[in-house]
Parts: sequence; C-alpha cells; structure tokens
Amino acid sequence: MKTIYFITSNKGKLVEFQQMLSTIDVKVVQKNLGYPEIQADKLEDVACYGAEYLQNKLNQPFILEDAGLFIKILNGFPGVYSSYVFRTIGCKGILNILEDKQKDERKAVFRSAVSYKKQDKPSIIFVGECYGSISKQESGTHGFGYDPIFIPDGETRTFAQMEVKEKNIYSHRGKSLKKLIDFFKNE
Repeated sequence: MKTIYFITSNKGKLVEFQQMLSTIDVKVVQKNLGYPEIQADKLEDVACYGAEYLQNKLNQPFILEDAGLFIKILNGFPGVYSSYVFRTIGCKGILNILEDKQKDERKAVFRSAVSYKKQDKPSIIFVGECYGSISKQESGTHGFGYDPIFIPDGETRTFAQMEVKEKNIYSHRGKSLKKLIDFFKNE
C-alpha cells in the first residue's frame, strides 16, 4: 500500500480523500501544516503556491487541495475566499445575501484544485467542478462547510443530505480526486 501525506486541517476533506484513495490502495495520512494562501483569482494558483512553499518541509510526495464556492450572480464570490467567508458569515450569511433571489439566480459552481507534489518536480494540478445552485435554507447533517446549502445539478438534496460515498460521485472534490486516481494508476 502506498502512503501519501495530505496537507489539511479539515477533517471532512480528510475523510473524503481517504475514502476515494483507499479504492486504489493509497493510505492518506493527514499533515496539519500551515501554508500561506496567496491572493489570487484562481484556485490552481493558490494550490500551486502552497505546494511549492511546502516542498522543503516534507521529504516525500504529498497532496493539498484548495476549493471554493463560486456564485454566479455574485460574480464568483466567495470563490478563492470561500474559507474566510465561511468562517466569518457562514452558510447563513450566504443565504441572507441571496434571500430575495429566485432559483435561476442562485446558480453556483463548486471548484476543487488538488496539487500533487513530488520533491523537486513541478506540481501537477487536478481540477474538478460541480455545477448546482444554492438552496433557500440549510438542510442535512453530513459534510462540512457550504454542504448544507449546495444542491448539485440533477439532485434535489444538498451535499449535507448525502453520505460521503454518494457526495463523492457528484462533488467537485470527487471529480478532481478521480483525475488524481487515474494519474496514480498510470504513474
């Protein structure tokens, strides 16, 4: 079994990574190392910078992920600032901002950028997207972050109403991890 470090403090992300990568005999070990999240327009840039910053702190391959919720009517806000916005106003704040918006004005996309880094090699980025909409209220008890207010296209339930295995079928993170898994299979 291959072991890889996952740089995160988010236990919810860790569970999703562990579940998906266990399907190809990869053991995911959490490393809670901080790294600067640069001010950038794209998640890929944030993930790449974080990986480059951390490369000298670890002597084996590792992965990290940056993800964000991009709401169409808000010109992509909170986007790369999703973590900060969640910590400051949370799901309730987003629902308040969209309070008077109709269903067609609540379109959003979740994006994930997973960076795989080997010592002295450029980062390889795997991007996943999940299109959907913001619900009118919080629903569900599973997941974390914006999961209680995000409904993926083709579904009537939020991510928080789904078990991890089902969420990974739809989610932005599940899609970026599928690309990483394909890469590992061919490496």
